[in-house]
This record gives sequence, structure tokens and C-alpha cells, in this order.
Amino acid sequence: MIKIIADTTCSIPVEKLKALGVDFVPQIITFGDVSYRDDYELSTSAFLEKLSVAKNLPGTAAPPPALYNPIYERILNDGDIALVLAPSTKLSGTFRSATVAADEYNSDRIHIIDTKTIAGNLGTIVLKAKVWADQGISISELIERIEDLSARDQTYFLVPTMEYLHKGGRIGGAAKLIGTLLQIVPILTLRDGGIEVYDKVRSLKQATSNLVELNTSICENNPEAYLTIGQGDSQVLLDKISNQLQDRLELAEIPSYIAPPSIIVHAGPGLVATSCFSRPS
Repeated sequence: MIKIIADTTCSIPVEKLKALGVDFVPQIITFGDVSYRDDYELSTSAFLEKLSVAKNLPGTAAPPPALYNPIYERILNDGDIALVLAPSTKLSGTFRSATVAADEYNSDRIHIIDTKTIAGNLGTIVLKAKVWADQGISISELIERIEDLSARDQTYFLVPTMEYLHKGGRIGGAAKLIGTLLQIVPILTLRDGGIEVYDKVRSLKQATSNLVELNTSICENNPEAYLTIGQGDSQVLLDKISNQLQDRLELAEIPSYIAPPSIIVHAGPGLVATSCFSRPS
């Protein structure tokens, strides 16, 4: 049997992951000299409270390899196959940690995939992989399906300020400076797992409108879009975008999520992200 292993950057609540039987590891958040796991030790609400009074931006670290060891050992001892679905290697060291831990076992029953995405679409990949694994398909077919989804990733996000991305090393200083001086609101995207500027406009209203149009064009008449919307601490903006997309796409609801601390550290609490997949070729 294939066992899925996720981490908290997939933005699925840990209670749901446990209920589904999906193993997971946390990311590590550091305020000064104190470190927290972002599964049970530090919720997003508690993190936002700490962030609001912190003098310095907190740090993040990938899960230590040792956290994977007991999961691998249990799966291998049960005669099963381990499949780690890691966030993009350009955004996180999780893939490396999972690989370092796997090297101790020298087993062909541990597979680790760089999904080249994060948050909403990583969550969708985890959920789809769990369904497919439970259907009993082979590991090679499962990996092929996951890689197909990864190749069709369409992740876009708005951030009111690029300060967090700049401090976290996710964008260059020049991009941050230009955005600040010109008061540009960027629509950012993932390309091959890395963050790039998709569009630049002069107001949040225009950025919101463009994001709705963009997702409508991708998701319309696309049953495999699997659209989700996430936020840091921007419920009003999320609701506005979600309501418009529900009307445009004639959807009863759009699944939404709250980003974990490890993502908000780098994108900022004003983050709103849309995640979906382009049509299969």
C-alpha cells in the first residue's frame, strides 16, 4: 500500500490530515531563540499575534530529517511504500530533509517528489494522491499523475507589500525597491517552482479584478481546475475574490484555507492566493 507523507506547507489542517491517514511533518518557526513547530505548537492565529509585536521578522526552517525517520520506519516495517510530496525546492528545504532521512534506509520503497508548488495546489495534490493511492494504483502511475498536476500548476497571489518576500530572500532587492517607490501592487506567480512577477498594477482594486479575470479564464469549462483560495489574515479580500469567482464560474462554493505560519512569514499577513490547474493537454 502507498502511504502519503505531507508537511504543513500544504495548508491542510493537521486534524484533517490525521483523519485521512496522511502522515505529515511540521515546518519550524523561530522567534529569536525560541523555535516552534507549526502543527500543534503554533497555530496561525497565535503566530499572527506574535508577529504583530515582534521587533524582528521570525525565521523558518525545514523539518529536520529526524522527523521523517519514525514515519519511514513504520511504513517500511509494514511492507508499504512511502511517498513524500514536498513543496518546491526553490521555496523550502523540505525535499532535502526528506531525502537526507531516506538515505539512511537505502530503500526503493521511499519516493520523494518535488511538486514545484506550495499551499493550495500542494494541498490538492496531497488530497488527490491519497484518493488515488487508496484506489490501489501502482506507484509509477501515481507519480505520473502527480507530475502531470505539478506541470499544470497555476498559483497566483497578491501581497500588499513585498517587504516580507524581500526580507525572506524570496525576491531581489531591486524588485522590492521598485514596487515600493512606484506603489505598484504585483500579482505574483510560481514558474517552475520559483516566485516571479506575473503582472504589476497601480491599485489593489485593479489587481483583484485582474486576478478574478485570470482565474476565470483558467477555470471556466475546466473540470480539473480544482480551484482553491487562501489567505494569511485577509478575510475581507478573500471573500471579495471568492464571491466574484463563484458568480463568474457558477460555483456553489470555492474551498478556502488559512495559510500556515511558514508561508505567512515570507508572504506577509496580507497574502491572498488562488491556486488551480490548467486544462490537461
